Amino acid sequence: MIELRRLRLLHELDRLGTLAAVAESLSLSPSSVSSQLSLLEKELGVPLTEKVGRGVRLTPAALGLIPHIDVMLERLELISTDLASLDAEPRGTVRVASFQSAMIDLVPMMLREVDEHEHLRVEVTQLEPEQAMPALAARGFDLVLGEEFPKFPAPTFPGVVREPLCRDRLQIAIGSDLEVPRSDPGGVVELASLRDLPWIMEPHDTISHAWMLSLCRAAGFEPDVRYESPDQLALVSMVRMGHAVALLPDLFTSRYGSGVRLHPLPDARRLIFAATRNTHGSTPAMRVIRAALRHAAAVIDNNV
Repeated sequence: MIELRRLRLLHELDRLGTLAAVAESLSLSPSSVSSQLSLLEKELGVPLTEKVGRGVRLTPAALGLIPHIDVMLERLELISTDLASLDAEPRGTVRVASFQSAMIDLVPMMLREVDEHEHLRVEVTQLEPEQAMPALAARGFDLVLGEEFPKFPAPTFPGVVREPLCRDRLQIAIGSDLEVPRSDPGGVVELASLRDLPWIMEPHDTISHAWMLSLCRAAGFEPDVRYESPDQLALVSMVRMGHAVALLPDLFTSRYGSGVRLHPLPDARRLIFAATRNTHGSTPAMRVIRAALRHAAAVIDNNV
């Protein structure tokens, strides 16, 4: 009899690439993961991994198994969803991933409502959508809070559905002591007028960085990106001290934007959405969490 939990380890190794990452993802030791995969090889009678340097990679036989394991895990999730739907009381553990600015207000407001359900446990990890969305598709999370920028569609994943929550205004943040060309009466700064100033942006492999680069290039210049950080507290601090200019969302600056001047960009609002797998979004637990997120987003929409 082939054990499904061992097949899940193989599936995770395909997704994450290393035994250490699989062990961390499933709260196991690397030696335990390796031992379980060795047992799976004996059960199946074919080699599943081969050494490459200090790591391992999947053999062709293992890669051929992955689509079948995917189907099995999907069917198991459908069974779990159907069984959970028979119980009106939300219960169990839901794993959520959220990017930083949503983690500050949106997630705590959601948790305040969810905490009323004593049998429901929510675990939240701060993770950028670039990493969280593939992990959601591979069942590493149950719900992901993501973002999409104007005319810059976020990647889609098979079996993943998105629910829009709110739109968050994005503004150019400038230190109060930094000299910039005069803006129009509405406070709008021409992006091209900032061509000679240093910028701080989120890391180069993020969607927000790519979107901001595209805006600057459309305005006719290549921005001088001297500083990068995934931490928006670092961004606003650098702006406040006059070292750089940045693009910051209202969801963040409404709480931490003191000491910086904010100038709107025309039609610059990002979409914040909740993403779930289509096999797992209708359980009582997920319905409660999604409803709480909608309510929190509506409150933020009214306050920002």
